[in-house]
Amino acid sequence: MAVIGYVTGVFDLFHVGHLNILRNSKLECDYLIVGVTSDELCLAEKKKKPVISFTERMEIVSAIRYVDQVVPQTDYDKMKAWKDLRFNRMFVGDDWKGTERWNRLEQEFKEVGVEIIYFPYTNGTSSTKIRKVIELMSNNSK
Repeated sequence: MAVIGYVTGVFDLFHVGHLNILRNSKLECDYLIVGVTSDELCLAEKKKKPVISFTERMEIVSAIRYVDQVVPQTDYDKMKAWKDLRFNRMFVGDDWKGTERWNRLEQEFKEVGVEIIYFPYTNGTSSTKIRKVIELMSNNSK
């Protein structure tokens, strides 16, 4: 039986941390589905709009060789995603491990045979850090 993997993210200002999670995810499954967070969901949950448009982020992620399928993530309900996509493994950064939300999700997924695999967070690079550098450069050029 093929192992279907699922990973989600905003994937704004695509960087090596994004590439690492996609590469590592693909090493742990036969078919990788990537949920790209919509602008609306990102704005509602994180209170910030991505720099790169949703359409362009979907296109960027779909061009990565480790990715087999790209789907919009318009809801953070991972069980709903599982019902739609029927993946066997979910991949996420280890910065979420041990949180109440992910502990609960681990239990729910265990009941349907889904394994959650946590990958180390890539230190030194993040979209938030890149965004801050851009803001600093913009402010300094005024």
